[in-house]
Amino acid sequence: MAQVAGNLQRIRNGQRRYAITPRIPGGFVQPTMLQKFIDVANTFKATLKITGAQRIMITNLKAEDVDKAWEMLGMAPAYSTSNRVRSVKICPGTTFCKRAKQDSVSLGMKLDKLYISQEMPSKMKFGVSGCPNSCSESITKDIGVIGTAEGWQVYAGGSAGAHPRFADLIAEVATEQEVLALVDRMVTFYKENAHIERMGAFIDRIGLDNFQRSRIRRYRSS
Repeated sequence: MAQVAGNLQRIRNGQRRYAITPRIPGGFVQPTMLQKFIDVANTFKATLKITGAQRIMITNLKAEDVDKAWEMLGMAPAYSTSNRVRSVKICPGTTFCKRAKQDSVSLGMKLDKLYISQEMPSKMKFGVSGCPNSCSESITKDIGVIGTAEGWQVYAGGSAGAHPRFADLIAEVATEQEVLALVDRMVTFYKENAHIERMGAFIDRIGLDNFQRSRIRRYRSS
C-alpha cells in the first residue's frame, strides 16, 4: 500500500479490514464530495461512519482496496502521524445558528488553515464554538475558543478520552484577530517548551500561573 494508507480496524477470521479518513475542513461537505464517498462505499462494499471530528470515515475496506479508494476520492488524509494538530472542530456559528454570538466558522477555518497537520510535541485538537453552549466541546480541547456577546473566551489544556481534563480559561478578548494572535503565542510557547505531553499535562507540569505569565508576556510584547 502507499504511504497514505489505512488504519487497521479489526481482524476477524484472519481477515484484516481497514479504514480511511479524508480531511474535511470544518465538516462542510458539498454534494459532489458526498457522491465520491457514496461511490467508494458502493464500489468496495464499505461502510461510512460520521466521526466526532466532523469527518466521514470509510471503513471495512480490504487491504488491496485502500489505495484504490484513495485514488477514487482524490482527497487528502485527515492527518499522517500522531503528534500533530489532528482536528479543528467548528460549530455552525452566526453563519447558520440562531443561538450563536460570534462567527465561529470564519475563525475556525482560519485556525484550520494555519495549524492543521502541524507537528507538535503531542497530538493537539482545537474546538471553536460560537456561543457558551459550546457545541464544539471547546473546553475538552487542547485549544478551545468560545464566542460570547462581548467577544471570545480562549481556553487551553482540555482533553477527553482516558484522562479527561477541562481546559483553563486563559483570556477574554474582543476580536478574531486577538484570538489568532493569542493562540499563536500559546502554541509557540507549547512547542518550544513541552515534552512529549498534551497541552493540559504541560500546563499542569509548569503550573497555570507560569503558563499565564509566559503567555501574557509574549502576547503583550507582540
